Amino acid sequence: MGKELRAWRIYGAISTLAFVVLAVSAFALRRQRTAFDTIDVQRINVVEPNGTLRMVISNTARFPGAIIKGRQYPFSRHTAGILFYNNEGTENGGLIFGGRKHADGTVSSYGHLSFDRYEQDQAFSLDAIQSKTGNTTGIAFIDRPKWPITDLLKRPQKQWRQFLATHPRAAPRLTMQRAADGSVSLAVRDRQGHTRILIKVGSHGSPVIQLLDASGKVITQLPRPRRSRGFAPAH
Repeated sequence: MGKELRAWRIYGAISTLAFVVLAVSAFALRRQRTAFDTIDVQRINVVEPNGTLRMVISNTARFPGAIIKGRQYPFSRHTAGILFYNNEGTENGGLIFGGRKHADGTVSSYGHLSFDRYEQDQAFSLDAIQSKTGNTTGIAFIDRPKWPITDLLKRPQKQWRQFLATHPRAAPRLTMQRAADGSVSLAVRDRQGHTRILIKVGSHGSPVIQLLDASGKVITQLPRPRRSRGFAPAH
């Protein structure tokens, strides 16, 4: 009887342990694959298994500053959206958006998608903006300097203008834009950001193609201007 009782006790202990293991495993699996119909949340951080931040989805109140290699620098943007981060936890681009009616009855709306150069600002951007002056949309390809953006962010914002005045600046290389006046244009620029080729259809439907030198002077234009002198680039 004693041996049989001990056997039942051992069996009971093993059964209980097995049940606990199964319950914990099921709970862990359920945590990994939880399904929701609706989630109300102010911010979501997507991270790698080692904790490296890869994406943030946030409202305006919890929108992060500039995060470089996991360190956050103060940088207020007053917007909601999504930020992307590279393998090192450094901001790599994002999608922001917003819009509202103002007290004076005018409306504003914007959407912005961009991707950044390594440890620098945006190298590609797509924008749509509505404001008091009209509607503008555009796509831009931008050359960025080689200095890391942390050299700027670690300084107080009141020193940024002085810093940028003594360091290489960004240069737009190609822009495609719908301006507030209704005109559309394609501008091809040199490495210093000077427009060298401009293709434009004005707000009244008049087309023009211009070739310019680095100073902005028109070298060739189609159709030819009515006067041989004194015409300005159709920027």
